[in-house]
Amino acid sequence: MTGSNTYRGWTSRTAWSDRLNAPLRAFLQTETGGARVVLVAAVVALLWANLSPSSYESVWGTSFAVQLGDWHLTDDLRTWVNSGLMTFFFLVAGLELRREFDIGELRERRRLALPMLAGFGGMLVPIAIYLAFNAGQTTAVGWGAVMATDTALALGALAVFGPRFSDRLRGFLLTVSVVDDVVAIVVLAIAYPHHPSPTALLVAAGIFAVVLLVRAWGVRFGPVYALLGVAAWVAVSESGVDPVVVGLVMGLLTYAYAPGRTELQRASDQFRLFREQPTPQLARLAQAGLTSALSPNERLQSLYHPWASYVIVPLFALANVGIVIDGDLLSRAVTSPVTLGVVVAYVVGKPAGIVATSWLVARLSGNRFRPPVGWLAIAGVGTVSGIGFTVALLIATHALSGPALDEAKLGILVATVLASLVTWLVFRSVGRLSPARRARALLGVTEGIVDLKLPVDPERDHLRGSLDAPVTVVEYGDFECPYCGQAEPVVRELLADFANIRYVWRHLPLIDVHPHAQLAAEAAEAAGEQGAFWEMHDLLLTHQDALDPPDVLGYADQLGLDLDGFREHMAKRMGVDRIAEDVDSADLSGVTGTPTFFINGRRHHGAYDIAALSAAVKAAFASAKLRPEYHSRDPERRDTGPAS
Repeated sequence: MTGSNTYRGWTSRTAWSDRLNAPLRAFLQTETGGARVVLVAAVVALLWANLSPSSYESVWGTSFAVQLGDWHLTDDLRTWVNSGLMTFFFLVAGLELRREFDIGELRERRRLALPMLAGFGGMLVPIAIYLAFNAGQTTAVGWGAVMATDTALALGALAVFGPRFSDRLRGFLLTVSVVDDVVAIVVLAIAYPHHPSPTALLVAAGIFAVVLLVRAWGVRFGPVYALLGVAAWVAVSESGVDPVVVGLVMGLLTYAYAPGRTELQRASDQFRLFREQPTPQLARLAQAGLTSALSPNERLQSLYHPWASYVIVPLFALANVGIVIDGDLLSRAVTSPVTLGVVVAYVVGKPAGIVATSWLVARLSGNRFRPPVGWLAIAGVGTVSGIGFTVALLIATHALSGPALDEAKLGILVATVLASLVTWLVFRSVGRLSPARRARALLGVTEGIVDLKLPVDPERDHLRGSLDAPVTVVEYGDFECPYCGQAEPVVRELLADFANIRYVWRHLPLIDVHPHAQLAAEAAEAAGEQGAFWEMHDLLLTHQDALDPPDVLGYADQLGLDLDGFREHMAKRMGVDRIAEDVDSADLSGVTGTPTFFINGRRHHGAYDIAALSAAVKAAFASAKLRPEYHSRDPERRDTGPAS
């Protein structure tokens, strides 16, 4: 007998497979966490402006200049925040929209139509309301301030007031809000330029053309794009257009894609070289290989998204929210067409525009274009979209000035509070519905995107639980993977908590990092030939540090299997084709890592602890309009009755 590679002909060979990674949950967690910091910054700005107005304006009015030879760019500190740092905020917005378009919900193009049109409806109706309040007045120019939704605050409010663990609802809100943010920035660039310069605009267009050429040539060196981005920002700034549009364009130009098989293999090989000879040169090579396996979109998001959420947007709030709220402002605001127009546009116009447009699109298309959530959920998305804040303040500072600007800022703050309150009332009313009606109100009837390309076959797949269960959990696993070992007790608890689900194990041995994984998978198949797959499965995951041939033979003996038959199955590698089929199905479904879970065909992103998996299973039951039976260990229920 030899080591881990051979044992009477037993060998370990498998292949990597690709993975589709659209980490929406991580994005949302960053946004909702950042929303708290933004709110604190807004409160600090109001206190600062009202306790010491002179120091507030003095700080943000401080002049700051960048000079290179005879050329210089001079602005006050507030403008550097609004037009400089906020460029990175819109870069993140562009990156997220491009990622959703490439590998997220919007990769199925028919799903783009309704949220995009809903976003337009959620802009046009508020604009019409604002213009109605300000008809014939100079303040009508501020119509752009009622267009956009603050994605961070809206997601934060939805996390607090909305249903738990509803990624589909959050995804719909994200799509609508990012679409109207994109349009709002385009409007900001076109409708509110300062001293427009056609020459500078042509230079900026030329720089963007160079960006496209460099990208077409396959250049992936970040500093090249950073230099071109800075040059485009300066050119657009000199043109009179707000340069934040540069961030949005650069984000939209940045591809998102799943890690490729070749890149993953190269990264693995480079890490192995470093493991064998840990030198600084090989460390840099391994780090570069790991980084290059990710798409530029994901790398930039991981770099800039926390800064945008926790630093840049709070600084923007600190610089712009500070207004002196006194009796004079309040008395003006009660009758001000600006304040009233902003409040009514956001609190009434946003939800009316989004709901009405969604209904019209579904009706006129014969339900061919249906919203991915229920109608009360759409109403909740509409009300929470009334939180304009960041982009609303940004456009207001460009469109208005003097007392009108203060009135607009007050209206934006009031609308933010009222929209949050109305959102709470909407979802509070949903919570009073019966479970079946609540599921329909929140989830609707539209099927989600199915990520699992090879459906579960009870005649072929290894199943645990009820064969005809309405919810199926599929795990692609590796017996040597420590994370699969950590997930095993969670899966057991899940099966104990929910009596009406079925669990499927599919093999994905990653021998590039786990040299015993293929042998263990073949041992499980050999045991399965004698009706003991799950018994062997449990032993292999329990003893992940002992997977050599003598070990698995000992497990077969422990289970009372026919050892001659077991040896023959292993020696002839009779399970290889079966395992290869699982690997191929993982490849088709974009899976590269273990464990990867699918629940009713939909990839589960994020944590695989009992709370996260239980929530995903409950959402799947709700989608199926069923009420699961589960036991007292359910994290949200302590009795033994049916789920509510």
